[in-house]
Amino acid sequence: MFYKINLLDMPKKIKSEKQAVMIRILSVISIILLVIAGQSQTTLSLDDAIIKGLENNFQIRIAKQQYNIADLNNKWGTVGRFPSVNLGVSSVNRYDNTPVFDTSAFEYDRGDQYSNSLTPYVNLQWLLFDGLSVKMNKQKMDMLESYSLGYSTIVVENTIQSIILGYYLALLEEERLKVLESVKGLSGDRYNYEMLRKDLGSAVTFDVLQAKNSYFSDSTNYLLQQLRLKNAFLRLNLLLGEPPSVKFVLVDSFKVELQNYTMDDLMNKMLANNRTLLNQYVNQEILKKDVSIAKSNIWPSLVMNAGADYKQGWYDWEKHQKNTYLFDYYANFTLSFNLFNGGNTRRAIESAKISEKIGEIEITQAKQTLENLLVNQFDLYGIRKQLLDVAQVNLESAELNMQIATEKYRNGTINSFNYRDVQLIFLNASSNKLNAVYDLIDSQVELLRLTGGIITER
Repeated sequence: MFYKINLLDMPKKIKSEKQAVMIRILSVISIILLVIAGQSQTTLSLDDAIIKGLENNFQIRIAKQQYNIADLNNKWGTVGRFPSVNLGVSSVNRYDNTPVFDTSAFEYDRGDQYSNSLTPYVNLQWLLFDGLSVKMNKQKMDMLESYSLGYSTIVVENTIQSIILGYYLALLEEERLKVLESVKGLSGDRYNYEMLRKDLGSAVTFDVLQAKNSYFSDSTNYLLQQLRLKNAFLRLNLLLGEPPSVKFVLVDSFKVELQNYTMDDLMNKMLANNRTLLNQYVNQEILKKDVSIAKSNIWPSLVMNAGADYKQGWYDWEKHQKNTYLFDYYANFTLSFNLFNGGNTRRAIESAKISEKIGEIEITQAKQTLENLLVNQFDLYGIRKQLLDVAQVNLESAELNMQIATEKYRNGTINSFNYRDVQLIFLNASSNKLNAVYDLIDSQVELLRLTGGIITER
């Protein structure tokens, strides 16, 4: 709650009739502009923002398409379960100028020979056995799809966190703007008060300039805060996938609901539900499957090659002589076993095993990193709760001090320097209170994300 106290207690006689008319005109214009602006803006709650972000956020849309690729590739045909069938036709057209032995003249004569053939065919190739690598590759594709889904979930969690913080950041900037507007109003009242005292001969130019500098300094801060507020809404629009032209009016209040967390409960939730850790487990299963796939190369492979073709041939096309044709079909099997390839198969198996060990180390590292991060965030949350209590008490004291200082300044008990110091103390106390609220919200959201509850609870 902020208090704006008018230092001016001027009689209406001082104001000219022209000034009063101008004030009324400006008030009417302001009301009209506010109505027009309100008609072009859309109210937005935090829940609505999350829903809109889940639908339109660019990173989520990209992650969804990446998952679609993984789902599209997770088919038996990708890993070679089904045969491949080829249908085609080949054509051979040949001209030869060859010597022909004339038995009557006992000499060679050269003659022209034309040959043409047209061969349509159908061919089927099928890998019947390769050490069960087809089945294991399909299992790997299932895991890759699960890994892609887990990655998409991580993107969703991070996006929800960014939307929540972006929403409350915009609210924070709005509250800061209100504080600066209040301080600017007090500075403006003080400046008008000093001008009135100067006109009455009870104030010197130094006091007027001091009040003027304070007023313009607060006005500058107010304008800069308007820019920061606009940038906060632009960032929020980007998170929601909305163009900059869309204007939102945030309807949720800038407050935080305190929670009582316990370290053991948070740790158990994190180890069971943290999506980054769960995805690491899926990746480890993929590495284990790579070892089995590498071992499958030790086994022999059995391939079937079947098909049929028909060949139509013509010789001496112009004379239509020697027209022939052939028709055949076949089914051939090839059993192959690699006896030696320079140790490449063994090296591939050992390399896969090493990658599996690396994955185990990475899981241990991820666990410890997350545990350290959780402990740090838990301690930070407790400290920020205390900071919020301190900031609240400090703000209440600053507000009361501002009221007292305003009365004393108007009565001439304190000078303008003392009064300005009280204003700055009030401004800092208000800013600290707002920052404490936002920081506590930030800690709560981070704890929710670490424990895997940001999706279920929101």
